[in-house]
This record gives sequence, structure tokens and C-alpha cells, in this order.
Amino acid sequence: MSIPTSTSVVESAVIKAPLSHVWHHIKLQDFSKFWSAISKSEYVKGANEETDVVKWSFKDGTVLEVKQEEHSTINHYITYSVISSQPELSYSSVVSTVRLYPVTSGEAEGSTFVEWTGNFSSDADAGVIQDAKFKRREALADLAKVAAKK
Repeated sequence: MSIPTSTSVVESAVIKAPLSHVWHHIKLQDFSKFWSAISKSEYVKGANEETDVVKWSFKDGTVLEVKQEEHSTINHYITYSVISSQPELSYSSVVSTVRLYPVTSGEAEGSTFVEWTGNFSSDADAGVIQDAKFKRREALADLAKVAAKK
């Protein structure tokens, strides 16, 4: 029997670097430059020119092809979906968004608030959601390390 679970995940962090330094890293083809779990990220050749498809090769052997669904340099977010996976995913689909906000006052003024969401199809189980949560936390910590070096 499966355990009922939310099919969305939201992780966030305050990164001690200005938004411009953090935003610089938020390109699908550049995730391997900050996310230590990814060994290589590269454009997929032959994808149609109106869509950006990037292949992420993870150190654990997983290979995902992700498609950029939406990108805003004005509102500082990127939305992507997973279009293929080796090994195959145990669920039908996921759409994720990484969104950045400048912190304009208070103790963290000059920092960047980063929110990374994932909305999964209803066939994703609790293990998938937990895994996504921890992967996002790890990636946000990695992003903080890289962005703070500037």
C-alpha cells in the first residue's frame, strides 16, 4: 500500500551574495558548475532550435534530459521539466522552478533568497519527494558556496 504524500516540494535558502552573482549560475547548461552531484551538463544536439534541452549527467550514473520551459531575466526565474531519464523515472513527470529574490533590508540585506520548487505527477511516491527535497537542499548549499566566492 502506498503512503499518501504531497506531490510538490519547496526548498529555499538565503545565499550571502548579491542577486547578480547568484543569477549568473542559473542556466540549465551551467548547473554542473555549482551542483556537485552533476559531473557534466551539456546542450542536447538535434533538439529543435526553439527549445533548450540540456543533458545532466549525475555522478551516481543517472542521466536526465531537462527542457527549459520558461526563463525570465526580469523576474529572475527558470522553469524546466524532465523529458527523459536513464534509468527511467518511477513517476510520469516533474516541473521545477528556481526563483531568486533580492534581500533588500534587514540582517541579510544584499543577499539573495532562492526558492527551488518541484511539482510532480500524482504517481510520485513519498521516497521521490524526500529525494527531491534533499537533492535541492544539497544543490542550494553548493550554489551558496560558488556564488559567495565572487
